[in-house]
Amino acid sequence: MGGKNKQRTKGNQRPSNSGRAAELLAKERGTVPGFIGFGTSQSDLGYVPAVQGAEEIDSLVDSDFRMVLRKLSKKDVTTKLKAMQEFGAMCDERDAEIVKGVLPYWPRIYCKISLDYDRRVREATQIAFEKLILKVKKHLAPHLKSLMGYWLIAQCDTYAPAAIAAKIAFEAAFPRSKQSEALVFCKDEIINVLQDHLLKETPDTLSDPQTVPEEEREAKYFRIVTSSMLALKKLLCMLPSVELTSLEEKLRPLLSQNKFWKYGKHSSPQVRSAFFELISALCQYVPQSVKAESSKVSPAVLVNIDESDPVVCPPLWEAVLYILTTIEDCWSHVNPKKNVFPKLSTILSEGGGGLATVIYPYLLPFISKIPSATIDLNLEFFRNFFSYITKGLSTERILTSQSERSAVISAFFECLRYIMQQNLGVKEESVKMQKMLINDQLIPFVDTALKDPRLQNEQLFDQLSETLNSWETKAEAQGDDTVVNTLKNVLKTFWTSLSEICLQKINAQETDGKSLLGISTLLEVLQRAEDRWKQSKKKVSKVRFIEEAPESSTENSEEKNKTDIYSEENIEESEFCWDENLPIPVSHLRKGPLYDLVCKLAEQSIVHIGELRSEQHLGFLSSLLKSFSSCQVFQALLDLAREKNASESLTPLPQEIGRPVRENPAIQFMYHRLMNWLGEDKKQNTDFLVDILYSILSCCETNTERKNILDDLTKLDLKWNILLRIIQKACSSSYKHLLVSTWLKGDVLGEKLVTLADHLCNKDLEVGVPSESSERWTLLSLVLSQHVENDYLIGEVYIERIISKLNAALSKAKHVSEVGNTESPVSFICDVASNFFISRKECCLMPSSEELLLTIFQLCAQNQDFTHLSDSIVCKLKHTWLCGLHSLVLQFENANMHSTFLHSSALWLKNQIQSTSLDVKSLQVMMFTVDDLLNNLLEAYNSHFLLRLYVENIMPSDSEWENMRNSLSTQWLHKPLLEGRLSLNYEQSKTDSKEHNTVKLPSHLCTTALLSKIVLLTLKEEIILEDNKTEKIIAELLYSLQWCEELENPNSMLIEFCETLQGMGITYDNLCMLSKIPGLLQLIFIRSRDTGKLWALTISKLIHSKNILPDDLKQLYKTTEGFFPVTEGSLHTVQSLSPFLPLEDKEELVNQCTARLLTCTNKDLCNIDGSFGYLSILNSCLRKGSIDSREKLYGILKIIMSWKSDHEDIFLFSCNLKEASPQLLGLNIEIIRLLSILLKYSSSLLVDGDWDFIMCSMLAWLETTSENHALYPVPLVQLFACVSCDLAYTLSAYFSSISSNLPVNLISEWHEFFSEGIHSLLLPLLVKITEESKDTSETSFQNSVLIPLGETLTYISKDQLLNHKLAIRLKPDQKTNLPERLQTLLNTLAPLLHFRARPVQIAVYHMLYKLMPELPRFDDDDLKSYVDEEEEPALSPPVALMAVLGILEDLLENILECYPVGEFAVIQPLSEEFCYVLGYLLTWKLILTFFKAATSQLRALYSLYLRRTKSLNKLLYHLFRLMPEIPTYVGSAVELPNKETKTFFTEELHLHVRETETLSSQIPHLACSVYQITLKDLPAMVRLWWNSCEKRVFNVVDKFTSKYVSNMLSFQEISSVQTSTQLFNGMTVKARSTTREVIATYSVDDIFIELIIQLPLNYPLGSITVESGKRVGVAVQQWRNWMLQLSTYLTHQNGSIMEGLALWKNNVDKRFEGVEDCMICFSVIHGFNYSLPKKACRTCKKKFHSACLYKWFTSSNKSTCPLCRETFF
Repeated sequence: MGGKNKQRTKGNQRPSNSGRAAELLAKERGTVPGFIGFGTSQSDLGYVPAVQGAEEIDSLVDSDFRMVLRKLSKKDVTTKLKAMQEFGAMCDERDAEIVKGVLPYWPRIYCKISLDYDRRVREATQIAFEKLILKVKKHLAPHLKSLMGYWLIAQCDTYAPAAIAAKIAFEAAFPRSKQSEALVFCKDEIINVLQDHLLKETPDTLSDPQTVPEEEREAKYFRIVTSSMLALKKLLCMLPSVELTSLEEKLRPLLSQNKFWKYGKHSSPQVRSAFFELISALCQYVPQSVKAESSKVSPAVLVNIDESDPVVCPPLWEAVLYILTTIEDCWSHVNPKKNVFPKLSTILSEGGGGLATVIYPYLLPFISKIPSATIDLNLEFFRNFFSYITKGLSTERILTSQSERSAVISAFFECLRYIMQQNLGVKEESVKMQKMLINDQLIPFVDTALKDPRLQNEQLFDQLSETLNSWETKAEAQGDDTVVNTLKNVLKTFWTSLSEICLQKINAQETDGKSLLGISTLLEVLQRAEDRWKQSKKKVSKVRFIEEAPESSTENSEEKNKTDIYSEENIEESEFCWDENLPIPVSHLRKGPLYDLVCKLAEQSIVHIGELRSEQHLGFLSSLLKSFSSCQVFQALLDLAREKNASESLTPLPQEIGRPVRENPAIQFMYHRLMNWLGEDKKQNTDFLVDILYSILSCCETNTERKNILDDLTKLDLKWNILLRIIQKACSSSYKHLLVSTWLKGDVLGEKLVTLADHLCNKDLEVGVPSESSERWTLLSLVLSQHVENDYLIGEVYIERIISKLNAALSKAKHVSEVGNTESPVSFICDVASNFFISRKECCLMPSSEELLLTIFQLCAQNQDFTHLSDSIVCKLKHTWLCGLHSLVLQFENANMHSTFLHSSALWLKNQIQSTSLDVKSLQVMMFTVDDLLNNLLEAYNSHFLLRLYVENIMPSDSEWENMRNSLSTQWLHKPLLEGRLSLNYEQSKTDSKEHNTVKLPSHLCTTALLSKIVLLTLKEEIILEDNKTEKIIAELLYSLQWCEELENPNSMLIEFCETLQGMGITYDNLCMLSKIPGLLQLIFIRSRDTGKLWALTISKLIHSKNILPDDLKQLYKTTEGFFPVTEGSLHTVQSLSPFLPLEDKEELVNQCTARLLTCTNKDLCNIDGSFGYLSILNSCLRKGSIDSREKLYGILKIIMSWKSDHEDIFLFSCNLKEASPQLLGLNIEIIRLLSILLKYSSSLLVDGDWDFIMCSMLAWLETTSENHALYPVPLVQLFACVSCDLAYTLSAYFSSISSNLPVNLISEWHEFFSEGIHSLLLPLLVKITEESKDTSETSFQNSVLIPLGETLTYISKDQLLNHKLAIRLKPDQKTNLPERLQTLLNTLAPLLHFRARPVQIAVYHMLYKLMPELPRFDDDDLKSYVDEEEEPALSPPVALMAVLGILEDLLENILECYPVGEFAVIQPLSEEFCYVLGYLLTWKLILTFFKAATSQLRALYSLYLRRTKSLNKLLYHLFRLMPEIPTYVGSAVELPNKETKTFFTEELHLHVRETETLSSQIPHLACSVYQITLKDLPAMVRLWWNSCEKRVFNVVDKFTSKYVSNMLSFQEISSVQTSTQLFNGMTVKARSTTREVIATYSVDDIFIELIIQLPLNYPLGSITVESGKRVGVAVQQWRNWMLQLSTYLTHQNGSIMEGLALWKNNVDKRFEGVEDCMICFSVIHGFNYSLPKKACRTCKKKFHSACLYKWFTSSNKSTCPLCRETFF
C-alpha cells in the first residue's frame, strides 16, 4: 500500500477504492454526487470531489479551490480558519467563472461550518461568503433554499462580529426591498431547519460524542438553539403580513410540542432570553396561534415572573405584558395567588434584586391589566403592594444606586396616582382606599425619605409636589363636585398628616439634624409651583432675579429688574429666596396649610432655641425664613414671644426708628431677638443668623430702613466674621446686594474697615486667635477685590485709605517678617493686594495702588538674604507683583495714562546696580524680576514707547560708565601680557593689581547684564533706541565679557556670573543681531584707538566672532598712517587687529616700523613711540609668518646688534632686575620675542657672528632669569623670565631637529657649551621655584614661567642629567643599589611628580623617562645575592618612585572610592584631583618603563615585590575607574569611513608641557596607555588579579579587554614573533596571525619536538594553551612534563612568548646536558630566579632548587628530604 505518510503523486490516474466506489454509485444511480466522503455523523460529511467518472462536474472546480475545500473539512481550528480566509481571498481575486464552479459544493460546507464551535471560524465564514456573493451575484439563486435557514441562524449568532458579518453578506445579496421576498421564497426550508434544531437536535447529534468534550457539545447546542429562536423571531418580523397566515400552519407543529415550552425553564440564560423574545414576537405577529396554545403559553411566562437573571428579565417582562394584552383569559390558566403574586411580592420586597430599572417601569401597566374579576383587588391587596415597594426602597442596593432609586420612586407615585384615580368616589370602599393611600402609604413613604438623606436629594419630593399639583389642579377645575370634594378631602388629610409628622420630628427629644434638613427641603419644594420648578431645573446656569419695587424710591426704581450671573453653587442659594409678593402661581389649596405648617414649625424652633440653645433648630429656622420670608411668619414668632415673655418687658426699639417701621414685625424681631443672638460668641451660628438677617431685610420696605438697621449692627461690638458673612452673601446674589448696597457705601462701614486695616498692619497678631485674624484679612480682601457692576463694594475714598495702610506696612516688611512665618502680615497683605489687582482689570489704578506696586516690586527684586523673607512669602509677593503689573499694563491702552510706577522703578534699579554692591544671587533675582516687567510691558498698547522710556531712565551717563570701568580690577592684564597679545612698558600700581572683590560683583558687570537683557528684548522686538543707546550698551557688555574672559583664574562668583548670563541668553553666540547694528564696530574701534587695553581685546574678539572680512575692517582705519605716532591705544589696537589686517597693510606697518627703528635715538629706545612700540608692532605682524619677512627680520637683527655696540646698557644681561626700569624690561621682552620669530623664519640667513650674538644673549638673559627668581611676582619680571625660557626652548628645538645644514663647530658649541649652560641654570631653577611654592596652580600668573621652563628641560640629555650639579639629597632608610648622584637626582625629581602644576609633572616625567632604562643594571650586579636565598626573593623598583607611589595611592583611594569599578570617573582638568591622578599614572608609566628594561630574572623579583605590596592590584582597580566605557579617540583629523574607529589604545599618547586642547581626554588616554603597557609587560600578574576579582568586576574587565585591547596585543605578539631576530640553536619559531598560533620546532640529534601555542580571544587574560604537534624520540611522561613547563612559563611569567620559549629551550637543553630536574618543581631551571638545582640530599644525592626547598620546608613544617624522607642537612 505504500504507507500512511506516503505522498500521493499529483494527477494519479488510479484513484482509491472509495473513488471507484463513487464512480460505480454514479453509474448505478445516474447522478454524480457532489459531496461524498466519511464523517462522524450524517451531517458531518467531508468534501472529496469525484476525480474519475464525473469529469463534467469536477472540471468546473479549480484545483486551488479543490485544495481549499478539502482543508475546510479538517478538524483543526487553525487549518479551517486559514483555509476559510484563503477561500475568501480566492473568491475576491479569481474570475467569476472559476468561482461559480464552487457553488454546487458551497451550501453543504456553509451549512456545516457556519455552526462551528470556534467563533473566529464562524466570522471568517461569513466574511468569505460575502466575497463569494459579490463575485457570483445572481448565480447564487439556485442554491438559496439550501442556504437560507443557516444564513438566518448565522445572522442571529451570539458572537456579534459573526452576526454582523452575516447581515452584511445578506444585505450584499439582497437590497432591503427584496429581502422579504427572498425569505418568502425560502420560507418552508427555513421553518424546517429551525424546527429541526429546536425539536430534533441534541448535543450528541450536533457534535461527535467520541471526539468533542461534553462542555463544548452543550455550548454549541445552547448557542444553536438560541440562534434558531432568534432567527424565527427575525423571520416573523421580516415576513410580509399576508404571509403570516400561511406561516401559522407551519408553526403549529412547533407550538404543539412540549419540548418547545420547556425552553422557558432552560438552564441557559441565553436560551430563556431568546425564548421570551420569541414569545413576544409570536404574540405580536401570530396572536391566533398563541391564543390556541394559551394553556401552555400563560404558565410558561407568568409563572416565571420572579426571573432574576439580567439577561432574561427585560424580554420576560415584555412577554408578560404581551401575554396580558393578547390572551384575555391568561389568568384562568394559572393560580395567581399561589404562583404569581407571591413571586411579585418577593421581587418588590428585595427592590427588584438589582433589576429595579427593568422591572419597576412595568408595574403600572401590569396592575392596570389585572382584571378585578380574576383577583379581588381590594384594600388589603394594594396595602401589601405598596408596603412591598416601600420595603424594597429601604434595601441597601436601592439606596446606593441613583438609577434604581429613581425607578422605585417613580413607580410608587405612578401606581399611587393611578389607584387614587380609580377610587375617587364617596363609597365606603373608596374612602377607605383614599385614607389608606394617604395615611398608610404616602405619609410613611415621605417619613422614610425624611429619615434618610440619600432619599432627600432625589426626585422623591419633586414627585410628591407633582402629585399634589395634579390633585390641586383637578380640585380647582370646574367639573364633577364629587371628584372635587373628594380631592379636597384627600389634600386636607395629607396636610394634616404631614403637619403631625413634621411637628413630631421637630419636637423629638433627640432631634435628628437629617430630619430637619429633610423637612426644610420638602417645604422648599412644596412652596414652588410645578412650572416654576421645571423651568429652574432646565436653566440652572443663568437666573434672572426680579426685585420688588419699593415705594417712591428713585434709587431702587433705577436698579429694578437688574440681572446678574453667578456660579451654580450660589444659584441654588439665591433662587429659593421667596416672598409672598413674588408672582409665583401657588394654589390657594396649598398656600394656606403650607404657611400654617411653616408658622407652627418656626414657633417650635424658637421654643427649642430659647430653651435648649439648639443649633440644629436655629439652622432649621434660618432655612425656613430664607424660603418663607414674610411678615406673616415673623408676626407669628412675635406673638409667641409676647406669650412667653408677657411678664418681662421686651428690648425697646431705638428712638430714631419711625412708627411705620416699628410696626414691621420683621424689624421688631430683629431688635428683640436677632441682635441678642448676634452678640453671643458662637461662630458656628453665624451663617444661620446672617440668613435670618437677610430674611428680615427682605421684609423692609425701603433701603433707608435697611441701612439704619445695618448701621446699628455695625456700631455694635460684633465679631468680624459676622460682617464678613454679611458681605460675602451680598456678593453671592444681586438681590441680596441690593438689600445692603446703601449700607456698603456708607460712612459707618467705611470708617470701621479703615480702622481694621490700621490695626492689622501696625500691631502684632493677637496671640492665640489666628483664625480671627485670618477672617479680618479676608474681610479686607473682599471689600477691596469684589465688585458689582464695575464698582467697588465700599466707597472709593476708603479703598484709597486702606491701600495706603497696606503700603506703609509692606515698606517695613523686612523688619517685621520672620523666616518661615507664613502667617505674618506680609503674607496676608500679599493675598489682599493680589486679589485687589486681579479684580481691577477695567479701571485705572489709583496713586496709592501704584505706590503699593512699587513697594512689592522692590521686595521681589531684592535677594531674600537682604529682605529676610521666607520662600513662601517671596512666592506670594511675586504672584502679587505679576497680578498688579498685568493690571497696570491693561491701563496703558489709554494714551493719556501716565504711570509713576515705571519712572520710580527705573530710578530705583539704576541706584541698585550702580551704588549698591550685589552678589550673583541678588543680580539674578533682580534680572528675573525686570524680565517679568519687560515681558508684561510688551503686551501694552504703546510698548515701544514704554521700553524706550524705561531704558532712558536706567541708562548711565558717559562719565558714570567711565567710573565703573575704572573700578574694574586690572588683573585681566596678566594673561594677554604673557600671551604677547598686548605689550606694556610700565608696571601697574599696587592698588590696581590687588585681588578683586570675591563677594560682590563690580557695578559695571551688574549694569551691563541688566541693560543687555533689556536691549536683547528691544532688538528682538525691533525697537530702535535713541542716541545709539543700543550700540553703547552692547559695547559695554562685550567689554564686561572680555574682562571676565581675560581673568586668568576667576573666582567662583565670576564663574557663576558668566553661567548666569549664558542661562539668560546673554552670550556672544546669541548676540547674532549685532550685524543689524552697523555703528557697534566703529564705536568699539574708536574707544580702542583712544584708550587701548581691554577695548582692543574686545574688538579682536568681536571681529573673530563675526568673521569680518579684511576689506570691511579697513573701513575703520582707512590707512595705516592713522596709527602713527604710536600711542598706547594705537599700539594695542594694531596688536589686536594684526591677525585680521590685509597683507598689504601688514607689510606697510612692518616697513614703517623698520624705517623708524633706524632713526631712533637713545632716549626713544624705550618709549611707546619709539623702539619699544615699533618692535611690539613688528612682533605682532610677523608672528604668524603670513608675509615674507626673511630679509626684514635679518635687517632688524642687525639694528639690534648695533644697539649692542652703541647702547649696551639697554640689554639686561646677567644683572639684578631690582634696579632695572619697567621701560627696559619691556624693550628686552620685545627684543627676545623678535629673536624667537627670527629663528623660526630667517635662520638660514644667519652667520657665525649672528649665532654667537643670539646664543650668548640667550644665555645671559637666562642668567638674569635664574638670579632674579625672587622677583617673579612682579608681572614684567615674570614675563621677562617666560620669554627668556621661550627663546632657550626655541633654540633647543631648533638644534635637535635641524643639524645637517649647520656648521659643525656651531653644533659642537651648542652641545658642549650652550646646551650645558641652559640646563645647568634651569634644572636648579626648577627645584628652587617648586620648593618655594609648594601649592601652586598652572593658571596662576606667578607660576606661568613653569611652562616654558618645563618645555626647555624636556630637551635635557641623559648625560646632562647624570652630571647634574644639584645638592646631595639622600635618606638614611633608603635601601638602594644606585650611585649617590643618581639617587640624589631621583630623590629630588620624583616628589615633583605630584607637584600641583601640570607643566612640572610632565617635564619631570620626560626627564625621569630618560633615566629609567639605566637603573636596572645597578640591581643586576647585586642579583647573585638574591638567587641563593632560601626564601622567595623580592626586589623593589626604585625606592624614590615607590615612595611617591605610596603617597599617591592613598590620595587616589580617597578620590575614587565612591566610584564602583567599571564606572567612569570624570576628572576636572587642572583641578587638584587632576594633578594627583596625573602624577599617579605618570609614576606607573615610569615604573613599567623601568620594569621592561630589566632582565627576566630581575623582572621576576620586581613582580614579586609588586604582588606583595598589592600596588598593581590597586592600579588595576583605579584604571577601571579612569578608563571610559567607550574609549573612542577624538582627533583633529577627519576620519575616513572605511577605516576602523580610533581608540585610546590604537592612538599613541603624546605628553606635551604646553597642552590645552586635549586636557579633558588626557587622563582617560593616559589610563588606557598604562593599562595597555601593564597587559603587555605584566600579563601574568594581571591574569592573577583578574582571576581573583568578584564576578561583576571579572565580567567588566573581560568584556572591556576583549573588545578593545586583546586583538591589538595579540597582533603585536604575533608580529614580534614574525619580526624577531633572535636565533635559537636547534629551534625554529613561526607564527600564524590569522589563527593566533605560534609553532615552535625543537630538534637535537634524533629527537624532534613540535609545539603549537594558541593565544585566547581575551589575551592576555585567558590562559595560553600549549598543544602537541609531531614528537619523535621523547618519552610520553617526559613530553608531558615539558608541555606543562612551557604552559607554566607562558602563564606565570611576565614576558613575551619568545622569552618563554627561550626559557623552556634552556630548560630542555640542560636536561639533555645531563642536569637532572628538581624533584619538587620538576624543572631544571627555576621558574622565578632561573637558578639550577644545587642543594643535594646527602642520603639520596638528589638536587633541589634552594627556593623550592624553602617552600617545601615551610609548607610541610618538616626538615626532611622530599624523596627519601631523611633529615636534610
